[in-house]
Amino acid sequence: MASVKEMRVRIAAVKSTQKITKAMQMVAAAKLRRAQNAAQDSRPYAQRMAAVIANLAAGVSGDGAPKLLVGTGSDQRHLVVIATSDRGLAGGFNTSIVRAARQHIDGLLAAGKDVKIITAGRKARDQLRRLHATRLVEGYEVGGNPSLAVAEEVSAKVQALFEAGEVDVVTLFFSQFKSVVTQTPTARQLIPAEVADGGAVPAQAGIDLKGASYEYEPDEATILADLLPRNITTQIFSAMLENQAGFFAAQMTAMDNATRNAGDMIASLTLQMNRARQAQITKELIEIISGAEAI
Repeated sequence: MASVKEMRVRIAAVKSTQKITKAMQMVAAAKLRRAQNAAQDSRPYAQRMAAVIANLAAGVSGDGAPKLLVGTGSDQRHLVVIATSDRGLAGGFNTSIVRAARQHIDGLLAAGKDVKIITAGRKARDQLRRLHATRLVEGYEVGGNPSLAVAEEVSAKVQALFEAGEVDVVTLFFSQFKSVVTQTPTARQLIPAEVADGGAVPAQAGIDLKGASYEYEPDEATILADLLPRNITTQIFSAMLENQAGFFAAQMTAMDNATRNAGDMIASLTLQMNRARQAQITKELIEIISGAEAI
């Protein structure tokens, strides 16, 4: 059994850790509200853009349709874009995103597809480097606050690979923020753009056009040629904002659990220290009594 002095040192170390986890929990809680508002504020713009694209797609077909909308006609070459955070200490938040992406990649490889990977976030890059280092095309850091500039860089790289004929299908993986306790790993196809049959609004858009029809000037194909690249940037930036809110929610929960566990450990160590001290006192009393009897 450790000595009383050693137990006191351990208790002091755990208390210091508890102070850190408590502070991190409070910081994450303070940042969560702002990140949650940013994620929620980005959704209407992305949804409206999806609704416009869906409506425009209904009037475009054949050779005049943009490739970003209809694809190349093949699905042999896949690009997987994985968005996570740069930092950890958030439980299984980043791991759940990477796990979903890895399952998708493994399925594609098992089907004989060619796969390339772009990461937006250090955690995705670090976890995938061990298994898929040769498939990593580019890795970006999102920083403390997601910026549109980083989303534009990722979007530009994705479009460059598609225009060069190196990829046919692009899928984005991120964590959709549902609530403080729920963040759902989500896959969203960027290229070809997901549009429901008949030009209806995609399910993720959540907008009902109520049967209305629109006439566009210039023609649909010209508008889509400008709108689809912007939509890719918007979807990536929206995913980064969703990740940011989910990260702080997961970190707040993880630090709260760590603070509670530290408290339980302090209580357990204190009990062990008291027992050790009592045993030491009892031993000293026995030695004094035995010495007195011997005299």
